[in-house]
Amino acid sequence: MPDGERRMCGIAGWYRRRRGDVSADMISRQCDTIRHRGPDDDGILTDGDFGFGMRRLSILDLAGGHQPMRAPGGRHAIVFNGEIFNHIELRSLLEERGFTFLTSSDTETILAAYLCWGNDAWAKLEGMFAIALWDSLERSLTLVRDPLGIKPLYLTEQGGGTAFASELKALRVLPGLQFNVCDRAVHDYFSFGHVRKPRTIFRQVRTLNPGHFMVVPAIGESVAQRYWAPETRAAPTASLADWTGQMRDMLLGSVRRHLQSDVPVGAFLSGGIDSSAVLAAMVRSGATRVKAFTIGYPGSAIDESAAARRVADHLGCEHVVLALEAARAVDSLPLVQKSYDEPFADMAAIPTYFASKMAAEHVKVVLCGEGGDELFAGYKRHRNARNIERFRPAIARCGALLAALDRIPATRSTRFNYLRQHAQRFSEFVRLPDGYQQFFAATQVSSLTVRRGVYARDFQAAHDGDDPYGRLEAEYFAGSSPDHDALERFLLADISVNMPSAMLTRLDRASMAHSVEARVPLLSHILVDWALTVPAEYKLRGNTGKYLLRQAIRPWLPADVFSRPKQGFQMPLAQWFRGDFGDYARSVWSDSGASRAGYLDPQAVETLFVEHRQGTANHSRMLYAIAVFSLWWFDNAAGQIPLVAKVAA
Repeated sequence: MPDGERRMCGIAGWYRRRRGDVSADMISRQCDTIRHRGPDDDGILTDGDFGFGMRRLSILDLAGGHQPMRAPGGRHAIVFNGEIFNHIELRSLLEERGFTFLTSSDTETILAAYLCWGNDAWAKLEGMFAIALWDSLERSLTLVRDPLGIKPLYLTEQGGGTAFASELKALRVLPGLQFNVCDRAVHDYFSFGHVRKPRTIFRQVRTLNPGHFMVVPAIGESVAQRYWAPETRAAPTASLADWTGQMRDMLLGSVRRHLQSDVPVGAFLSGGIDSSAVLAAMVRSGATRVKAFTIGYPGSAIDESAAARRVADHLGCEHVVLALEAARAVDSLPLVQKSYDEPFADMAAIPTYFASKMAAEHVKVVLCGEGGDELFAGYKRHRNARNIERFRPAIARCGALLAALDRIPATRSTRFNYLRQHAQRFSEFVRLPDGYQQFFAATQVSSLTVRRGVYARDFQAAHDGDDPYGRLEAEYFAGSSPDHDALERFLLADISVNMPSAMLTRLDRASMAHSVEARVPLLSHILVDWALTVPAEYKLRGNTGKYLLRQAIRPWLPADVFSRPKQGFQMPLAQWFRGDFGDYARSVWSDSGASRAGYLDPQAVETLFVEHRQGTANHSRMLYAIAVFSLWWFDNAAGQIPLVAKVAA
């Protein structure tokens, strides 16, 4: 049986550090903006120049664990957003050291852990969390974010003070603070479809990096320290059978811990390996009456709803499917974008939003398969990186041929033109010197060639000039181990850069927009630490990614799960942008004022629309990014969403 109080919620606060009192009304306004994250309860604490609060979504012990929570004696107080899945085990250790507990809340466990171990406590927590802890005697604030960055924590340091929140909107209501668009973040966005951590779209705001805590003292500079980082490590020699058994045990153990709830728990199911593995582990761990939620695309080649149904039927789960068509996606785009506070053009944002909305009609908690590809080399880019490293000498001798790919002209065949485009991007990819630079090239939504054509001249010169991938490598991976091969570099980059910036941001905002708690058992840092010891040949064997995970779950699932090509939560954008979706994006671009913002050349953008509709090239991801940016630009410049499409209810 599950123990302890659990919640998903939002937190916010402001420490003005002797520059004025913080009123309850200020904190209340912050918390009101994130009510969707926790509609069941709220709480506020103010202490002179400091205040913080929370909104709570109750999952267990609905009457207990109210926040902010004070420690005995009243010196320390805490608010936190998240779940601590090992808090019962931690309580046993703390009780042996003389601590007594008045509630069954994991909030109280965190507070006691800090009083016992100080900042060494954070590495002992297994879960997803953003924590704010106030010391009223020292007048210091400690902020903490979970190891993988599953839960968000935004910071702004202005006027000598520090404000924090689970979402950007909860910072923008505070009086006297400035929020100016960061040009470098805009470049991030048009390169990758999102702003890469720790930046945000505003110059004055950043995120606390995953696996870090930060202490804000009454006087002096704030100090951030890392308490966890992903590291590859050699493990003792073991057979494939031994590794397979460990994989199965790690998966089942993490899923069991993530099932703790007094309310029904469902699962997102794409029909692929990761989500099917989590659903199968839920069933084998004793979960009953599990509902699985799938997004379908009628008439599209990427529709996986039939495959997902076979998995759900095989496991005896109820299967709920929502058919998502282009018209509904168009109608919903302004509302989806608004939930992110900054431009966010992840291809899976809309389907994840609708999956969360669908789930909210049935459950409060869903388990998700995020992380499997990043931990166990499931992406095509991982195979490419390994193969390029193996055959680099031969590739170097093909320089003239690779250069010739750039000169292949377009034809009347859309299929040929798309293949030509893939070949040209591959040519750029293979000529990069190492795995980190290849990672940045592989995770783009736009190629360097496209950006150089569409960026306004001054913007391009400032942000995408000479050696852009080398500059990114220096920014994120300076001082990294030279011993890592290309595949190891890709996996570390996926875990440390892509997941917190894109995938986990997408999941948090989409689920919280509908007051649904999304849990990711594959991203327990305990499982991640173990996964980083798995030999590469058991992650990527031949051209089969996630080989070890596949072996572990093979007895649990239908055979065809393992033979279908990977799809995942995405949308048929190329198809949609040749129709009404493209017309909508073009109108938003011109009507929003984004075309006059100075970042992109309007005529070059028009060329992208024309080329895509004619089938000369597939520009769907860049056009989607332009549409989303246009919505964000209009919303932040004019204070409302463009009403050029009907917003879905």
